[in-house]
Amino acid sequence: MFDKMKELWELKKKAEEIKKELEKIEFASEDNYSLVKVKGTLEIEEVLIKDASDKEKLGKSLKENINKALKNAQLESAKRTFGQF
Repeated sequence: MFDKMKELWELKKKAEEIKKELEKIEFASEDNYSLVKVKGTLEIEEVLIKDASDKEKLGKSLKENINKALKNAQLESAKRTFGQF
């Protein structure tokens, strides 16, 4: 029983360390219409509108840049959590 508790404690410590590392990492995606920055913890850090002249293109740009930045953050998070794959 104590071995299991020790394992859980070690896993919790490892998870906290990984979270601290991921909070320091930033992923960005941008194009002519927008810039999106995301932390490794999947929190949006910044959204910058560069050109709002075409609302349809701006909406598409935001969607694509948010998805791209989040995907890169998720991949890095998985690598750090589960090792290289």
